[in-house]
Amino acid sequence: MGVQVQVRYFAAARELASCESELVTLPAHEVSSADLLELLAVLHPRLAPYLGRLRLAINDELRYDAPPVKAGDVIDIMPPVAGGAPETPTAWINLDADRGRVALKTTALSVDEVMAVVAHPSAGGIAIFVGVVRNHAEGRAVDHLDYEAHDKLATRELTLVANEVLQSQADVRVCAVHRVGSLAIGDLAVVVAASASHRAEAFAACRALIEKIKERVPIWKKEWATDGTADWVNLSG
Repeated sequence: MGVQVQVRYFAAARELASCESELVTLPAHEVSSADLLELLAVLHPRLAPYLGRLRLAINDELRYDAPPVKAGDVIDIMPPVAGGAPETPTAWINLDADRGRVALKTTALSVDEVMAVVAHPSAGGIAIFVGVVRNHAEGRAVDHLDYEAHDKLATRELTLVANEVLQSQADVRVCAVHRVGSLAIGDLAVVVAASASHRAEAFAACRALIEKIKERVPIWKKEWATDGTADWVNLSG
């Protein structure tokens, strides 16, 4: 007799599966992740071509390996990150040793607010990166963007990558905030700042943090063209 797991779909995966969540019956109490994906490919043919690029979270834990799936597990199917959308702003989260903060927000971002988090008397340099919604992408005119996030995992991973930067450089403070929801041309999508005694360390920490955010934090971007069509960024490679 088969057993069930709950499968939840996010961003482009949700649109391709045409549902947000469903119970899926497995042929055994425990199966491989690959077996689950094969089953989902049969259940959702539109999703099948992309399954090789999608990521899994099991019971709210991002998995980069190929773990077994067991009865009762909650499986999140997520597209590649493109970086997000909680319905309410996420509170600031303090980093290790109180050396900075991170957050997801649904409201407009402030460069001054982020800069204030990392500024301190011994900081001789502050480096800031601001990601802005532009009016074009891949040769076509863009009207606006939708950012969506797995808010629990995104907040956790954002905290993790920021702390990794802090661990790699002793003399820095960092702050990162990413906006989620619908953003217009010119809106700030992400603000990252790093401070250090010297500019080289500040530049290095700021760049390391934004690169880790773009690579690992489960935030997805949907680009809406001026002709009304839309695409999820990074879904097709």
